[in-house]
Amino acid sequence: QVQLLESGGGLVQAGGPLRLTCAVSGSHVTLMTMGWFRQSPGKEREFVASITYGTPTTYYADSVKGRFTTSRDSAKSMVYLQMNSLKPDDTAVYYCAAKPGGILPENMGLEPEYRYWGQGTQVTVSS
Repeated sequence: QVQLLESGGGLVQAGGPLRLTCAVSGSHVTLMTMGWFRQSPGKEREFVASITYGTPTTYYADSVKGRFTTSRDSAKSMVYLQMNSLKPDDTAVYYCAAKPGGILPENMGLEPEYRYWGQGTQVTVSS
């Protein structure tokens, strides 16, 4: 049974950094495509970033490209989302998601592609 647990959320001032962690159990980060999504009240859940299984390749939503970086630590079976230059619009619940194996690049941002989901961690960016 794959379990995903997000941590690292909290309150941060605009312009500041925050790092989210997704701990994976029941499998390993190198065996799955790992994604990050977020959802704000009244908005649809949206794709943020992902990192492929095997040899890692990263993908980002245009809204976070250049500010956010996702990476993994294979020894710890964890993935990270480093968020820099945060904006109030980044305020959301951030979710870790996983799919065993790969996802076609053109489908990387599609929520139904991901089989496993964490419970989310709240990120609030104040101005």
